[in-house]
Amino acid sequence: MEVRTIAVLGAGTMGRGIAYAAAVGRYRTILEDISEQQLVQALEYVRTSLDEGVARGKVSAEQKVKALAGFGTARSIEDACREAELVIEAVPEDMELKIEVFTLLDKFAKPGSIFASNTSSLSVTEMAAVTCRPEKCVGMHFFNPVPKMKLLEIVRALETSDDTLDTCREVGRRMGKQVVVVREAPGFITSRINALIGNEAFQMLQEGIASAEDIDTAIKLGLNHPMGPFEMVDLVGLDVRLSILEYLHKTLGEKFRPAPLMVQYVKAGRLGRKSGRGVYDYSGAQKSRG
Repeated sequence: MEVRTIAVLGAGTMGRGIAYAAAVGRYRTILEDISEQQLVQALEYVRTSLDEGVARGKVSAEQKVKALAGFGTARSIEDACREAELVIEAVPEDMELKIEVFTLLDKFAKPGSIFASNTSSLSVTEMAAVTCRPEKCVGMHFFNPVPKMKLLEIVRALETSDDTLDTCREVGRRMGKQVVVVREAPGFITSRINALIGNEAFQMLQEGIASAEDIDTAIKLGLNHPMGPFEMVDLVGLDVRLSILEYLHKTLGEKFRPAPLMVQYVKAGRLGRKSGRGVYDYSGAQKSRG
């Protein structure tokens, strides 16, 4: 199946990053959000990211011009998905909301179009079940920040067809991503392993075994991770990580029970970079100990 137009639903951090990747991949791109302010901010983000890409030599001047020329916005799912061969939802990680989105897509999208969820842990099979085209439903798990992260985790749901997988692989390739395919299971590959690492780091911090800075440094230098577990969770969002852990705890058992300290931080509103404070404090000019 040939994809010419991609619709991205949700202009938050992930949605705008996915839209950028689609535009750089030379797809006609429609970014949807009910908030006009979110769309304005997202468009500025795409422009800035393209400028940075040109400056770093990652994006050509021609690519930038074509990306902006083929970029559009919409304020409703109906308008966004009308001409798209592929629709990628990037709404918050809530199953009821995602099922609502897939129900609307099945109603308004053109026949044959593919529905992809950017979920990091939830069941795509459950989302697909509310549609009349489960073979056209798939997971496309991008990573933050999308313009810089090379991985794309494609999740094969129970009835995802080979053609749908092949199409999404090609989309990922044109976006400049390294694609891995995983059969649907709670947490897929990355979220499942990363949740364990991050949760254990919180347990160690709670027990006073080491400071957050020393735990991050040990993981980066000792295990060659580009980011420490606390730097990572502050970037992803503690509320997002907690939601994933709660789902994995429910589906996979006791080893995924969230650390009490993480729960405490979320209740206190310490959600990471987006709130100005998580494990570390970002309210000043530089990161400091929280």
